Amino acid sequence: MLSPILDSIGLYGSLITSYFTRYLYIMLVALVDTLKQLRYQIAHLEDDTLATEYPELDTFIHQVGLTVAESKNDLSFVYQFLYVYGRKSEATFNRFRNELERFCLWSWLVAEKSVFDLKRDDIEAYVDFMVDPDSAWLSDSVQWRYKDEQGIRRLNSNWRPFINKENIASQQTLAAMFTALNVFYKFAILEEKTFANFVPVVKKNSPYLVVQSQIKIPDTLSDIQWEYVFGVTRDLCEQQPDLERNLFTLACLKGLYLRISELSERPQWSPVMSHFWQDNDGFWFLRIMGKGNKLRDVTLSEDFITYLKRYRLYRGLPALPRVDESEPLVHKIRGKGGMTVRQIRRLVQQSFDLAKQSLLDDGFKDDAEQLEAATAHWLRHTGATHDAQTRPLKHLSEDLGHAKIATTDQIYIQTNIKERAKSGIKRKV
Repeated sequence: MLSPILDSIGLYGSLITSYFTRYLYIMLVALVDTLKQLRYQIAHLEDDTLATEYPELDTFIHQVGLTVAESKNDLSFVYQFLYVYGRKSEATFNRFRNELERFCLWSWLVAEKSVFDLKRDDIEAYVDFMVDPDSAWLSDSVQWRYKDEQGIRRLNSNWRPFINKENIASQQTLAAMFTALNVFYKFAILEEKTFANFVPVVKKNSPYLVVQSQIKIPDTLSDIQWEYVFGVTRDLCEQQPDLERNLFTLACLKGLYLRISELSERPQWSPVMSHFWQDNDGFWFLRIMGKGNKLRDVTLSEDFITYLKRYRLYRGLPALPRVDESEPLVHKIRGKGGMTVRQIRRLVQQSFDLAKQSLLDDGFKDDAEQLEAATAHWLRHTGATHDAQTRPLKHLSEDLGHAKIATTDQIYIQTNIKERAKSGIKRKV
């Protein structure tokens, strides 16, 4: 496992060997807990009281500090960065946390440097490591980091920075890594923590990134897949009334082009029924908080209003929302408040699974197998791709919440590509 890494990063061979010698004494430790716990970790690090709540992390920082004196300051700055960017959304926090955590661990344990002392060749070496991490850094499944035990946050000894899967460094994974590091170093420059950012040049010359094809079609459900996903859920509602919640969720994600996070409960936004509103001309809208905490009003179709009424009647509410309603948009069967991203994702997956089985029963094996790869975000793409054929591009772009109309055009408008394909299909060899 180590030989390709040693070959690819040359001079870092001795450093990695040194790391594995020390690894016998220093266990990999999760540097960052949850978003909720972050402010406590910041306070503990500033007051030098980390040992009172995070004893394993405190021991780790002291051990690493013997070789990288600035590691504690690095971690303090990472906490500051995550606190600033984590306020946007928990999903943003989680993305940056995972990327920066493994980067810091590599910087301290392998390169034996502060993250602010790394040069271009160091970051290139980290990318090599990302592509082929050592087995000691891998876990077979997603693991929790810390849990409470008599007032102490105990580390899960099975936690690792990477998940062991067939293609650890996919194009999406590498792109996310470069984005996180680039944003981090830009922030550090603004805070006068460093004066150099080598990430853009490393990304530009990376041998692992593939230049995207001219034709980039978004992931969508086929007509028959959507027909089964929505139709099977709708047909089963009579036998299982709680599936009305699934049906409404599907209608929102596909019919209103919502991101799953826009439908979920968040610290700074709770989607409620009063966010539906009607103007003086009788048109209905839904107010949404999207990316970057930007509000937008999404138009409602007549077909969607039919399913909105159906869902509200199932919940024992009047057919149409009132301006003073505080009922959550997507309710919990047990408990109060709205649903989280994970809970909504489970609803969508339940409907996908029901559709897959029905497709198999009806002999559509290929469609069923392809549905296995689908995610909730495919519903947004499916709705937008379908409606791009009939709606003005500007209207579609505004409902999608795109900052630039060019983004909508690039993702969803495939007219020229299809015309080019039609004109070339009859040519002779």
